[in-house]
Amino acid sequence: MRWLLLTLALCLPPFANAAQEDGADCLRCHTITADVAVHAIFQTVHGALGGGGADSCVGCHGASAEHARDPTSIMPGVSFGPRWQSPEEERTSSCLSCHSGGSALHWAGSEHQREGMACDSCHDSHRQQDPALATGSQQACLDCHTRVQAELLLPSRHPIAEGKTTCSDCHNPHGSLGDASLHQASINDSCQQCHQEKRGPFLWEHPPAAEDCSLCHRPHGAIHERLLTARGPALCQQCHVAAFHPSLPYGGEGLGGGSRNQNVLGKNCLNCHSQVHGSNHPSGARLTR
Repeated sequence: MRWLLLTLALCLPPFANAAQEDGADCLRCHTITADVAVHAIFQTVHGALGGGGADSCVGCHGASAEHARDPTSIMPGVSFGPRWQSPEEERTSSCLSCHSGGSALHWAGSEHQREGMACDSCHDSHRQQDPALATGSQQACLDCHTRVQAELLLPSRHPIAEGKTTCSDCHNPHGSLGDASLHQASINDSCQQCHQEKRGPFLWEHPPAAEDCSLCHRPHGAIHERLLTARGPALCQQCHVAAFHPSLPYGGEGLGGGSRNQNVLGKNCLNCHSQVHGSNHPSGARLTR
């Protein structure tokens, strides 16, 4: 038996000095050649931390000397689960020791941080392709934001399902200075990154459009065309009830019988007031041109 143990010890892979000093002989059990999914990390940039090998494990999980002495009962210094799991502050701090700038600059106090989420709630650093970073993949977001997932199935929507736009085009999941974790300071600034023709400045402004795009549009999806919150003329009459037109709201009563209302049948305020976001025409005070 002693001869067998000595033979196994001589066959073990050499460990980096730092790992030996800390007692973190991770590769004694977690061998690189083992057919275990988590060992895909050795094919990623995280697997090369500290020179690779056991030192890369120490970089995220800590020295874990006690775990090395009793791996069946004592968890690593920082554990991401599933058998053991450290508190979210410890798991996040391990990641932020490297990823503290850039898009993660505003993580402290962000909406996801306040919800008790950690980096590994979305990311999986052991996989060769982190699902949260896969091109066109929104599932990491939609697993929690189920209402948004439902809105993406409505007739009028952004082309997220087709992979032409992504959640991260507008939102920074690690936090920002704007509402709803938007990259930009306001909703309008965010929308106008793509819809630049709506930016202005205009000679004749439409105040709601200049104030907040979401007053008329739903950003993720709507049953009405152009992501509108309601169809015209009902949408316009939420504000314009008496100016230059009869103050009575247009509704279904004008569809049948002998008194059909031409403003309801196949018509819309936008047929005349086409420049609803603003106009630079000298005669465009009513946003008609």
